Amino acid sequence: MTSVLSNQQDRHNQLVEALDRGTLGEVRSLLLEVPAADIAHLIEASPPPRRAVIWKLIATEDQGEVIQYLSDEIRAEQLSQFDTKDIVQLIDELDNDDFADILQDLPETVLNQVLDALTEQNRRDIEQVLLYDEDTAGGLMDTQFITIRPNITIGTVQRYLRMHTELPDNLDALLVVNRKGALVGRLKIKDFLVAPPELHVRDRMETEFDIIGVMTSNTDVAKLFERHDLISAPVVTETGNLVGRITIDDVVDVIRDEGNHHLFSMAGLDEDSDTFAPVAKTAQRRAIWLGINLVTALLASAVIYYFEATIAQVVYLAAVMPIVASMGGIAGSQTLTLMIRSTALGHLNGSNWVWLLSREVSVAIINGLLWAIVIGSLTAFWFNDPIIGFILGAALIINLLVAAVAGALLPIGLEKIGIDPALAGSVILTTVTDVIGFVAFLGLATIFYM
Repeated sequence: MTSVLSNQQDRHNQLVEALDRGTLGEVRSLLLEVPAADIAHLIEASPPPRRAVIWKLIATEDQGEVIQYLSDEIRAEQLSQFDTKDIVQLIDELDNDDFADILQDLPETVLNQVLDALTEQNRRDIEQVLLYDEDTAGGLMDTQFITIRPNITIGTVQRYLRMHTELPDNLDALLVVNRKGALVGRLKIKDFLVAPPELHVRDRMETEFDIIGVMTSNTDVAKLFERHDLISAPVVTETGNLVGRITIDDVVDVIRDEGNHHLFSMAGLDEDSDTFAPVAKTAQRRAIWLGINLVTALLASAVIYYFEATIAQVVYLAAVMPIVASMGGIAGSQTLTLMIRSTALGHLNGSNWVWLLSREVSVAIINGLLWAIVIGSLTAFWFNDPIIGFILGAALIINLLVAAVAGALLPIGLEKIGIDPALAGSVILTTVTDVIGFVAFLGLATIFYM
C-alpha cells in the first residue's frame, strides 16, 4: 500500500513534469485530483510566471479553497487581481475564520466593499471575528458551531441535528448554553451517540473542560491544545458568553507559523516572505538586516583598531584573534536558542530562570577550561610562545562566560521591553561576544607584550 505522502509527492512530480512539457490539458486534469493544500504548495514552489499558468488551470469552484492555503504575501498578490464581486464569490464558501484571515490581507477600502457585498448574517459572523486581533483566540476562532440547551432531551438534539444539511468541521462536542448565551457545559459526540434518547442533556454534559478566553494569545492557545491533546475548544468573552470555537487545524497553522517565525527571525527574514519574490523586493528586505549587522561589525572593528599598536607589535595576534570571538558566538547562540525555545514553550518563570542561568554559567566554565587548555596548548606550540597560549585560553574562558550570561538574559530582557528575542537576540549577542572577545584577548595581550 502506497503512503499518502508518497502519493502526494508522485502527483507533485507529475504536475511539475507536465508543466515543464507544456501539456496544459494534462495539468488541468491532474489538478482536479489534487487536494487544495497541495495545489497551494505547488503554486508557492513555482516562480511567478508559472504561478499565473497554474492559477488559470485550477477549476473556478476550487480556487477559493486553494487561496486559503497560500501564504499571506502570495495570497494578497493573487487577490489584488480580482474585483470585489470576484473576491466574494471566491471565498464565500470558506469557514468564517479562514474568510476573516483573508480579509485582513486586503486594503481597508476593498475589505469594506467585500463586507458590504455579503449577506447580513454572514457579515455579522465575519465582523465578529474581525473585532479581535488576528494573533488572539478571537481572531483565530470560527463562529460556526452548534449550541444546545441543557434542559432538552437527547432525542430532541438528534432531531435537531438531522435538520442540518452539514455540520461544522472537527465537530467533537456540542456546546451547551443557557438562555443568555453563556457557556455552561459541553456534550461530547461519543457520549451523545450512546446516550438514551429520553435522557436530558444536563445529565450527560461535562461542566469541567478547557475554555479559552477571547483575548488569549495564539501562542497560549497552541500550548493548551498541545498539552491537553484537544481537538477543539470553545472561546468565551470575559462574561462567559460563547462567541466561537477553535479547532485543531487552526492550531496546527499557528504552530507552523510560530516555528517559521523563530527560524526566519534569526536571519532577519519574514516568515511570510515569498521564496520566489522579485529581486528588488528581496534585496530591499535583506539590505535592512545587513545594515544593522554592519553597524555591529563596525563596532567590533573599532575595538580592534583601538589595539592597533599591540597587533603591530605582535603580528600573529591577528591570526588567532577570530578564535575567541567565534567560540563565544557559538556558545552564546546555544544558550540563546535554548532560552528562546524555553520561553516559547512556557518553561521559564520567575523562580527557575536563575537556576537555568547558573547551569549555563557552570557549563561555560567547564567548556571554557577544556577548550582553553586545548587551544592554548596548540597555539603555544604553533608559535613557540607560552604567553600567547595563556592569553588565548584566558580570553576564551572570559568570552564563554559572558556569552552564557548574555545568551541567558537577553531573551528575558528583550521580552520585558516588548522586543522579539528571536529577531534582535542574535544581533545583540554577536555584538557582545565579538566586542568582549576582542577586548579580553587584545587587552591581555597589551598587558603582557607592551
